[in-house]
Amino acid sequence: MNCYISTRDSRYYAAIEPAFGQVAAVTAAERFSGLGLRVLQKWDEPQRRDKTGTRSYQGVAGRLRKRTWFEMRTYLYARESGDAKPRCGALIEGAMGAAPRVHTGGLPVVQVSGMTATFGAPHGLQPGDGIVLGSELRVVTACPDAQTAWLSAPLSGQAGSTTGGAVSYGLALKPPSVSLYEYWTPETAVQRILNGCVVDEMSVELNGDFHELGFRGMAAGVIDSKTFEAQQGGLTSFPAEPAVAPLMEMPVPGHLGQAWVGTTAPPLETVAEARIRVRNHAELRWRDFGLTEPKCVVPGDREVTVDLEVYGDSSAACEALYASASRREPMPLMVQMGEIPGGISGIYIPNFVPAPPEFLDDEERLRWRLRGSVAQGTREDELYVVFG
Repeated sequence: MNCYISTRDSRYYAAIEPAFGQVAAVTAAERFSGLGLRVLQKWDEPQRRDKTGTRSYQGVAGRLRKRTWFEMRTYLYARESGDAKPRCGALIEGAMGAAPRVHTGGLPVVQVSGMTATFGAPHGLQPGDGIVLGSELRVVTACPDAQTAWLSAPLSGQAGSTTGGAVSYGLALKPPSVSLYEYWTPETAVQRILNGCVVDEMSVELNGDFHELGFRGMAAGVIDSKTFEAQQGGLTSFPAEPAVAPLMEMPVPGHLGQAWVGTTAPPLETVAEARIRVRNHAELRWRDFGLTEPKCVVPGDREVTVDLEVYGDSSAACEALYASASRREPMPLMVQMGEIPGGISGIYIPNFVPAPPEFLDDEERLRWRLRGSVAQGTREDELYVVFG
């Protein structure tokens, strides 16, 4: 007797495609845990305006275009080591655009002075790279010489230690497309591949039960095991799932981390909620004459926004945030999530323009809500996402 298919038996994989819509092969290393995958498909059905002598819909001859949207949510998970890429890294790269840079660590630190670190050997770092010192993750903002780096926030680590590994994601003009797999148990269930996935929006939410990542966008189409035809997505046959092995990922509690605003202020210790969004405003090429499915993607103007809610007080950090919002002056923003190497993530915005705060006095403590704050940039440099 057939029974329901348990959603606990779904398994997700993601990989960067060699070309738009051409399905990328995956291995067990590309499997990641998720909260859920939503897929919506609609026929782009034209409206008939001819007089047929009846009110009945009589249909349309020929194939119609089909549009596909997806939404994927997952937690921030601890990894095997600091320089190991996150398992959902393909989706992050799809949103950011640039291939990740890996810093393996092991650099000896000879001096720490606020936001400046001096190493005992050439560091080989560049702006946007992440470094870990103890339980602190920072982003390199500039390298005045081969052994010195300026960082996104002060370090409390001491000289004599060595840096840990980190993976950094930066922005690029054209983000790559992603193949997103969804396998189920039993094998006779419908297995699906979303090819040509374009991550139009990535969001990071902190200070919930767990830190969360969200991905939304469009796809060239859905390939499934029941209706598969040769050459769909460049495949000759529907790919079998890689050997399934136990996957135990530990999510990072949402309250762990720290935030910094400005260059000299102490940490912003009263963050209640925060959400950082990246929107690519991408558009698929799908309306050309003769096309029944998208052939490429055209990204639009990038938009990076921050929704921030803090408990207002008289600290130097809050005063700096309020002053910047009042004058519409950009300031750097650094957020670290987590505190254990391998389970740390960070977001650095060099030019954060806070929105004027909305004062909320419906609770015992005054809250400031800054919705729609924006990030500015010069050339693909308004945001960096790092893992340590």
